[in-house]
Amino acid sequence: MNAESRIADEIATGETSFDFEAVFHVHYERIARVIARVVGDPARAEELAVEIFWKLWRNPQAHGEKAGGWLYRAAVRIGLDELRRQARRERYEWLLGFVQARNPEEAHAANEEQAQVRRVLATLDSRQAGLLLLRADGLSYEDLAAALNLNPASVGTLISRAQQAFRKEYERTYGKRNR
Repeated sequence: MNAESRIADEIATGETSFDFEAVFHVHYERIARVIARVVGDPARAEELAVEIFWKLWRNPQAHGEKAGGWLYRAAVRIGLDELRRQARRERYEWLLGFVQARNPEEAHAANEEQAQVRRVLATLDSRQAGLLLLRADGLSYEDLAAALNLNPASVGTLISRAQQAFRKEYERTYGKRNR
């Protein structure tokens, strides 16, 4: 019997010594504030705080006296991960021209480039297109591996190959882009 099923059995029978609800009430506000200081968005911080408590619930090794420290370490990590995810998304959006155009001409050019990107993505292998889309949406390598049923060690190589395939198809179809 693994630790998760043991905890689930204890909870079902009421024999657990870990009071998750009490830990939640004691730590939630501070955890959300820690994350908000890192990411600068209180609403997103609350979402991430709930995510951390969900991870705590599923991680029996963090229960007990270790819960407070585990929560704060996880809060800092998830806040930093969110900053990286936001920066990566902004970079991809800028590279793909999804930023707001200032005039109708720029808006038209941005819409045309988006359409070109969609057409090229449609020609790629579905796994490659999925990798590029999910990575641009901010998923980590671990999340990509889980979502697409891939070996986590090969995700970086597969993303690189997908980017090369995209670039090759884009240049073949539309010529080289001005950078």
